[in-house]
Amino acid sequence: MASIKTMKIIQLSILIVVLYCGIFTGACAEPANQPVQNVPVAFDSNRAFDILKKQCEFGPRPPGSEAHKKTRDYLFTELKKYTDSVTLQPYTSEVDTVDDPPQRIKLHMNNIIAEFGSGHDETLLLAAHWDTRPCADRDPKLENQREPIIGANDGASGVAVLLEIARILKQTPPQRRIIIILFDGEDYGKTTDQMFLGSRYFAKNMGKWRPDYGILLDMIGDKDLEIPKEQFSWTANPGFMERIWKRAEQLGLAPFKDRIGPAVMDDHVPLIRAGIPMVNIIDFDYPHWHTLEDTVDKCSPKSLEIVGRLVVSIIYEGL
Repeated sequence: MASIKTMKIIQLSILIVVLYCGIFTGACAEPANQPVQNVPVAFDSNRAFDILKKQCEFGPRPPGSEAHKKTRDYLFTELKKYTDSVTLQPYTSEVDTVDDPPQRIKLHMNNIIAEFGSGHDETLLLAAHWDTRPCADRDPKLENQREPIIGANDGASGVAVLLEIARILKQTPPQRRIIIILFDGEDYGKTTDQMFLGSRYFAKNMGKWRPDYGILLDMIGDKDLEIPKEQFSWTANPGFMERIWKRAEQLGLAPFKDRIGPAVMDDHVPLIRAGIPMVNIIDFDYPHWHTLEDTVDKCSPKSLEIVGRLVVSIIYEGL
């Protein structure tokens, strides 16, 4: 997500102007109904939480760091346990460092893409970002604001859910094609033009991985989980989002709130711009966002389970 200046809650009037500029053109579609498929393997919240903790054990994971490389290798290796079709999608971006004054550098990054299912039906994209922010620019302590964050919630939580889902997909192959993508470079820059680097690259280079629609998971590990309908997603794909929230209601998942939340610039927007219907599942009301306090103790296995159960239901039961 963008910096404090550029990631503030966007008022509806601004959103309407953005829409007239054509951000969401061509992305208003909904998934077709799919046959119900029994799932003998349950989402294991403890396994997912262990994956969250493992990522955090590497330390802060901003692009270019040693911890970032170790995390990339760990995630790639874990996904290889569940599918032979795992690919690194490398790319390079010129960005400004968070130093004062900033320096212009080239960052070498990788999206991690895993494929499941036969590919004969629709393709559902499941996405999260795996990098963490290089500076805690919202930390209340000035001396902390140039330090990199752990990103237990903003970075590790969505990835943890998707890796646990990958295990389920291995055990019970889905009838539809599922693409899991872990975006790199989501949280690097101080301004939005230097964020969402991996999703921007993917949106221009989807190739054989182009999905019919997708779901983004971001900041879904908060102990006090509340997930309203993110406004960009709602404006672009109200029918798709309504069906997701209806499924959450049917499953008794109380943290999914039937109200419109803030519009959040995030990895779903480049894909919406590219014509892919995307919904962002995000709890943006998180006081530890972009601070050194975004740590494991602020997260909960139960929150991961709530989101994981919903996504698994969508995969195997359709909408």
